[in-house]
Amino acid sequence: MTEETKAMEIEKQEALPAEGTERTRECPCFVPRTDIYRKNEVIVVAVDMPGVASESIDVTLEKNVLTLNGIVAPHRPEGYSLVWAEYEDGDYQRRFTLSDEIDREAIEATVRDGVLRLHLPIADAAKTRKISVKAG
Repeated sequence: MTEETKAMEIEKQEALPAEGTERTRECPCFVPRTDIYRKNEVIVVAVDMPGVASESIDVTLEKNVLTLNGIVAPHRPEGYSLVWAEYEDGDYQRRFTLSDEIDREAIEATVRDGVLRLHLPIADAAKTRKISVKAG
């Protein structure tokens, strides 16, 4: 196996179906690359989902599990036949378990240029606050 082949395998890791579920589409399902960072009182999750239209993204929250699904509509220019492909078509799926510090009612999701961004605000009860000390 060449280094290039190894890199391609790492690049698109196939997702395993959740226990007790089956895929309804006959295509691979990949784990999208994700960056998570925090700024002040919000956690931002940036998820790469190239080829997924905004109407083909499904974000669900059940109990503490945030599930992201993206369906890729393969694009083939009309009148052309594929000669070489390095990008494998397939859907995306990723799951995250949220801690109690996330305000579930205020989660927001946007997509732009193939990147899904989730804004997970910190709940008021979990925010750091300064407690003043009084002389007794």
